[in-house]
Amino acid sequence: MQILAFDYGTKHIGVAVGQTITSTSSPLTILNLQQEGPDIWRTIVQLVEEWKPDRLLVGQPLNMDGTPSEMMKKVNNFYSKLQAETKIACEPMDERLTSFEDKQLLDPAFTFTRIDHLAAKIFLDNWMEHNVNY
Repeated sequence: MQILAFDYGTKHIGVAVGQTITSTSSPLTILNLQQEGPDIWRTIVQLVEEWKPDRLLVGQPLNMDGTPSEMMKKVNNFYSKLQAETKIACEPMDERLTSFEDKQLLDPAFTFTRIDHLAAKIFLDNWMEHNVNY
């Protein structure tokens, strides 16, 4: 099964791709909402057409106690539109601590590098760990 994971933010969307047969994933790209504006959906649809995923994951920015964060309303809107635009099964995925975890993995020389796609990869890996039988 091919999977695309989206880490939605107010300025950037990190995207990662994974394959359940090989249990592998890779950071794919970072989409810039400020540069692409309304055209962002054309780019997302192109990614979906190129990678032909069977499932889409969208990170849920929950508070540490599991309650919805302030950002959840925007993420839920993105989630609904993603499902409507692609007609592919979408699944929310807890993304707590992914930004912390990917900063731990990042080389200190790249402190100003965007990490959104790494966060998407991390929660995609977590999904595969809990949903794929090896």
